[in-house]
Amino acid sequence: MPKLKTKSSVKKRFKITASGKVTHGVVGKRHRLMSHNAKYIRQNRGTDVISDPDARIIKRWAPYGL
Repeated sequence: MPKLKTKSSVKKRFKITASGKVTHGVVGKRHRLMSHNAKYIRQNRGTDVISDPDARIIKRWAPYGL
């Protein structure tokens, strides 16, 4: 069997924790932050865990982990 390729977008956007959960950075924090208030920016710091059904799809796109 040939090796499976990992989707490049998944490599860049997600991390898999030691317990197998998938985390991602919060969306909407790259540019145009002047239009958001301070509370929005503060609450969307750090990373977030993805729901199990979505995590299953992402793990399929990263066959050997990240």
